[in-house]
Amino acid sequence: MSLIEILGAVLSALAVWLTSRRSMICWPVSLAAAGLYCWVFLKARLYADAGLQIAFCLYVVYGWRHWRRMEKPDGRIRVRRPTRRTLLNGLLCGAAGSAVWAFVLARFTNDPMPVTDATLTAYSILAQCWDTMRYRETWSLWIVVDSAYVALFMSRGLYPTAVLYAGFVLLAVNGYRLWKPDPSAASPD
Repeated sequence: MSLIEILGAVLSALAVWLTSRRSMICWPVSLAAAGLYCWVFLKARLYADAGLQIAFCLYVVYGWRHWRRMEKPDGRIRVRRPTRRTLLNGLLCGAAGSAVWAFVLARFTNDPMPVTDATLTAYSILAQCWDTMRYRETWSLWIVVDSAYVALFMSRGLYPTAVLYAGFVLLAVNGYRLWKPDPSAASPD
């Protein structure tokens, strides 16, 4: 446990809470948290998760700009409905990404859990993508992914992070409850 991990955990929890409230300030807070966690995961040899933090930084920049264009007068964003095809394609892409990333991690790194690390990373990227697209289903996926992350982080001795991700599960449940799609916000797939 380090001060960087604890600060990353606090900022990450704040970022998810702000996201569930559909607050634009979630983006800079997320950016700071991702930077801190990149360092934590590199030190723990969770290379896919360190890379995931870099991907999160890119999504933060994109999401921040994308959400800004979709603000309601009250400052909150409009929630959209994805099509079934969009959801299925996303899940299939997550599976393909898991397989490729697991191969790379197993072959070229000393990652102690390459399949788990790769799978959770691939589906985290999908959930983040759905978040930037403002799909309510992002929260369902985060519930599954974050629950699995709790076990991974406990096995690596990252107890503050495991507690954080257990809290993320609760925040994701709340996010799902709060993110009601606008009736006219269907995805134009």
